[in-house]
Amino acid sequence: MQYVWLLCKKILKESGKILIIFLIGSFATAAGSLIAFFLLKNHISELEGIAAMITGTYIGGTINFAALSNAFNVSEKMVSSATVADNLLMALYFFVLISISSSKFFHKHYKHPYIDKVENIKLENVISEYWKPKETSLKDIAISVSFAFITVAVSNSLSSYLSSFIPKTNFILYMINGLLGNKYLIITSISIICAASFPNIFSKLGAAQEIGTFLIYLFFFVIGVPASLNEIIKNSPLLLVFCSIVVFMNMIISFIFGKIFKFNLEEIILASNANIGGPTTALAMAISKGWIDLAGPIIFVGTLGYVIGTYFGVFIGNLLLAIK
Repeated sequence: MQYVWLLCKKILKESGKILIIFLIGSFATAAGSLIAFFLLKNHISELEGIAAMITGTYIGGTINFAALSNAFNVSEKMVSSATVADNLLMALYFFVLISISSSKFFHKHYKHPYIDKVENIKLENVISEYWKPKETSLKDIAISVSFAFITVAVSNSLSSYLSSFIPKTNFILYMINGLLGNKYLIITSISIICAASFPNIFSKLGAAQEIGTFLIYLFFFVIGVPASLNEIIKNSPLLLVFCSIVVFMNMIISFIFGKIFKFNLEEIILASNANIGGPTTALAMAISKGWIDLAGPIIFVGTLGYVIGTYFGVFIGNLLLAIK
């Protein structure tokens, strides 16, 4: 726990107010999943697992989506349908956030110093500086892949042991078993501890994000191959409603509390973007808008979303299974 606390202190120091609004949005996402579940539970199958997936991905990103779909054994057809709904709603929401950043109404009711700052700056120079090719090496690739395999192997063994050791005789023990016996939470925890314990090694590794992103895309391709078009057409509209409720809760709560705490408009927009799309989409928006001072903080906050997204998702999924 000491290592987790050190990592959280580092993120808090470098992210400031964005972290606060991001965490508020995370709880709003979880609350939205619960509300959407009880509204649609009689109309969508496997909704407990789907609620966990959507909670995780709308706090962290596609990494959490993939982990939670496996953790709750959601069928391939429902994963495919949820992917369609998730990506469509996420794309639509980004247009909403872009519109908000240019809206006179929001400019009137929220502070927007970063928008004012970039009015006289050439964005082309700022953008090209950030999207330079990244250096990597064979050593970086070897360490990243080896660490991933070792972490997965240890997590599988430890989760199997804890799952068989902890009984499920009551609600509390059922929840504890679901949390401590989940290999994805253990993978996340091991990764946090190692990153905090050996920052000089892991912070300098190249290619890790690129490899992970490639494997995520490969995962979605494999999931999509056997997908039934009829099932997607049948399920995606309702899942789109589910996702819409979750995203709306995230947006409305983020902007309400952002106004209460007098946060800047840019901070609220990027925090909500990081919730729904992850750090990469939030960074892309920050760079494209010229909010360069927020690029570093939003990366840290979005990375925290990867960490806590699976925890939130597993908790919501197990909670819904326990009370079903």
